[in-house]
Amino acid sequence: MKRLNGVDAMMLYSETPEIHMHTLKIGVLDVSAIGDYDFERFRTIALPRLHALAPLRYQLVDIPYRFHHPMWVQNAEIDLDYHVRPARVAAPGGRRELDQLIGQIASTPLDRGRPLWEMYIADGLVDNRIAVIHKVHHVLADGVASANQMARVIRPQQPEVGGQLPTASDEARTAGHLLGAAARDHLRQLRRLPRLVNETATGVSRVRQRTRQRGRHPDLARNFAPPPTFINHVVSPGRRFASAPLALADVKETAKRLGVTLNDIALASTAGALRRLQLRYDGHADAPLIAGVPVSFDTSPDRSVGNEFTYLTTSLPVHIADPLERVRLTATATSIAKENHQLLGPTLLPNWLAYLPPALSPRFFRSQARRVESASVMNLTVSNVSGPRERGLVQGATLSEIYSVGPIVAGSGMNITVWSYVDQLAISVLTDDRTLKDPHEATDALLEAFAEIRAAAGIPGELTAIPTALPPARAH
Repeated sequence: MKRLNGVDAMMLYSETPEIHMHTLKIGVLDVSAIGDYDFERFRTIALPRLHALAPLRYQLVDIPYRFHHPMWVQNAEIDLDYHVRPARVAAPGGRRELDQLIGQIASTPLDRGRPLWEMYIADGLVDNRIAVIHKVHHVLADGVASANQMARVIRPQQPEVGGQLPTASDEARTAGHLLGAAARDHLRQLRRLPRLVNETATGVSRVRQRTRQRGRHPDLARNFAPPPTFINHVVSPGRRFASAPLALADVKETAKRLGVTLNDIALASTAGALRRLQLRYDGHADAPLIAGVPVSFDTSPDRSVGNEFTYLTTSLPVHIADPLERVRLTATATSIAKENHQLLGPTLLPNWLAYLPPALSPRFFRSQARRVESASVMNLTVSNVSGPRERGLVQGATLSEIYSVGPIVAGSGMNITVWSYVDQLAISVLTDDRTLKDPHEATDALLEAFAEIRAAAGIPGELTAIPTALPPARAH
């Protein structure tokens, strides 16, 4: 058995009827080389690959009286009839219809009484394709762990079983044993507390000193002061999803031309897109926004479970009309955010989250989910995850596209995730059903903002088409 760490626990406690804390991984498979698609055949092929991912057999065990964070116990088998389900993309079977299905799947929470994942195998797509929609709770895996899971599943050869938990005896699951283990862990936490308090004071002092040395940056957002926007409201339970592919070579070329990172280009494109959307929905875009950017502190390729990340909060210069100035300010903001992150201590926030009170935290998060003031740290989440570098092949079927998106959080109706896969940078946008009239407004705006940066950088021509990807869907 294995206890949830602090970040795992927060992902569990912060789930409410409005805030679903699952993530989505979507793979589009070209099955033209293997003949007619058959759900039962695919499920049979998938079973050994799924069974090799031990975290998919993990199930939560609560501690009596909520005396501590829950623990994982490993089931022996996967219930295929429950976890792997057929679905169908509506006609005519393009990207828009697939995205609509994904939004519907994202709109319902996972059952806590089962291992926390579901997989939908969706047919009905054009050009002999099927979609594999993997819905997994964030408590089970962060972006890096999910990418490692995906990389293992899509290898041509069947993956070996890994990451198993030690077998838990019946005695280990009794109330007395669970409470005793919880008490011993609490004592260890108490012994660590003085050192953590000292590390916190030191880190905060370093950040304050460095901030004074840098001086004021009037075009950057102030920490903990996100301005109100159309994105920020009490989030509804319904979800909408949109996706779009970019050629990774286009993004790398643009980043190299401007002397910035790929992540800077992704964030600057996000700022440009949000500027467009704010002008449309708010009527103005006159103050920088704040993005919460997840950053992993354990990037091991062998890690396939758990949450080992924290957040950077970086300024998005939506108030700047010039695309090149937006890139420059974005690079400055991310550089400052990374430096502050290191000065404060990359694991400081995760270490404090270990002290979340299990009995009180869920009630607090339920209250926060119903208050617009809960968006007091950031306007939205923007993630950039490095996905598999080799094209996936599953029993002759080629994995042509991968998309991924994390949950939206209280007070913020949008999550933007970019996920690299071989030659693509896949853009995913998840919103609630109040934020936009059409979620493809966001993907359209992101592509337009990136094209604007390329043109301003002096790179001629249209964006590179990706022939292996589904045709793009434009907003209605």
